[in-house]
Amino acid sequence: MVADPVKFEKRRSASREDWLLATLKVLRERGIEGVKVVAIARRLGLTSGSFYWHFKNIQDLLDDVLNYWEQIQTGHIIEDALAFKGPPEERIRNLMHQVIDEDASRPDSAVAVWAKSDARAAACYNRAMQRRFEFSSWLFEQAGFERNDAEIRGRMMVMTLMGETTAGLKERKGWKNILDAHWKILMQRDDVS
Repeated sequence: MVADPVKFEKRRSASREDWLLATLKVLRERGIEGVKVVAIARRLGLTSGSFYWHFKNIQDLLDDVLNYWEQIQTGHIIEDALAFKGPPEERIRNLMHQVIDEDASRPDSAVAVWAKSDARAAACYNRAMQRRFEFSSWLFEQAGFERNDAEIRGRMMVMTLMGETTAGLKERKGWKNILDAHWKILMQRDDVS
């Protein structure tokens, strides 16, 4: 099935970040095979020639997309969590809400598929996931969980957030309550006497 052509408003310029975000959107919608300069330029309402103001070639764009996804979309969530001044349990809750509210995990599944056929994408994806798992484990340790338990809870949180983003949780009525239910389960302690 061929999608209807999308009409875009003509514009004069786009920033480097505009190109990166448009590329991530195309990557999510069409996969790596759909990432073409002309298609992205059309989406931005520009000519393909404007691409070269920001990038040398398509590989330069793809490298920057990976860097943006890894550093900005993962990095700023971690930075915001580190800056949070409340209790560790609330820091975890706040991070979960931020990830869903900002759709920060939206590109993850597309990058994961891309990583299966591209060594650079695979290295980037693996680094980002490792960073997320390690940070999430640290968060649960800060909340008082033993290292092994914190690691499992951290992984569960990361994968839950990725899955709920893919499943469109943010579009559901009451998504914050659903996310809080996940958080409460993750924060439950085994009270063994």
